[in-house]
Amino acid sequence: MVKPNARPYSQYSLDALELLGQLVREARLAKALTTTDLAARAGISRALLQRIERGEPGCSIGAVFEVAAICGVPLFEQDPRLLATTLARHREKMVLLPKAVRASFKEVKDDF
Repeated sequence: MVKPNARPYSQYSLDALELLGQLVREARLAKALTTTDLAARAGISRALLQRIERGEPGCSIGAVFEVAAICGVPLFEQDPRLLATTLARHREKMVLLPKAVRASFKEVKDDF
């Protein structure tokens, strides 16, 4: 299957990405971080950081979230108890998934 050149994004998504990019840039400047310094801390290239700050939709969400976290841009509820409760509620849903879908956690026996 051929990958399309341009994926259509809603205006809402594009506006949200642009806003998040601007917030990241403002927070980076407020912390007096250069693009090179922030990119190194996040483990990404400087070019990717510049794309994130421009609000380009093709950036990895993991990279975007890591950069936002380093800069101190809030992404979710700030109350850690509420965040933990929400996360626990979503983990409960995983019980309904078959074992083939869930990641298995095998205990390593390393006692020699």
